[in-house]
Amino acid sequence: MTPQGRVFLVGAGPGDPELITLRGVRALQQADIVLYDRLVSKEILGHAQPDAELVYVGKRCGSHSVPQEEINRRLVDYARRGKHVVRLKNGDPFVFGRGGEEADALAEAGIPFEVIPGVTAAVAAGACCGLPLTKRSVSSCVTLVTGHEDPTKDQSDINWAALACTKGTIVIYMAMAHLQQVVTRLIDSGLPADTPAAVISKATMPDQVCLAAPLEELPPLVQERGVTPPSVVIIGKVVQIEPQR
Repeated sequence: MTPQGRVFLVGAGPGDPELITLRGVRALQQADIVLYDRLVSKEILGHAQPDAELVYVGKRCGSHSVPQEEINRRLVDYARRGKHVVRLKNGDPFVFGRGGEEADALAEAGIPFEVIPGVTAAVAAGACCGLPLTKRSVSSCVTLVTGHEDPTKDQSDINWAALACTKGTIVIYMAMAHLQQVVTRLIDSGLPADTPAAVISKATMPDQVCLAAPLEELPPLVQERGVTPPSVVIIGKVVQIEPQR
């Protein structure tokens, strides 16, 4: 009988290949099969052993090369063949990374798995631009929000009115495709239009871009500068508006 394998849901971090954890590197070095996302760098994949099978299952702007259900099925199937499997996800597996869906599928199938956290984009983007997500004098809480919810849901799970009332920092992932709509919702819900805001594109990478502006001015600035994903938006008093770069 073939012994059952094991799956590791590994966070590759925000982009810089040096920001993956040592635990994540060790899991890669022992992997038979690596299923990896679009934003995972070649340098990080280079930690895998030479004979490991590398399987691309990335997604881009709603265009899925492999449906999530198929990814779940493959993880279960590979583990049942006795393989040591790494599911390598950019950022952190459990922060807007669908790691929870994969963990559910593995648990339901009785497959042993381990989650290895990664540096998530919000933390990395703030650090790289000198924006602390919390600061005792201005922000004692952080709210992480997705700008791209599951399109199959009947209605949004996000309480925009409650968000607009927060005294802390708001970080919005995957907001570029709907940035104007997100900003309009927040302002219409009561968040002041002049609230400091910033967009950070390709955080931790050599071509990183960090732009800051009053909230209502952020969408036209992003369009003017041609800012592209992957990007996060940070909103709140922790943002210091300085000349854009």
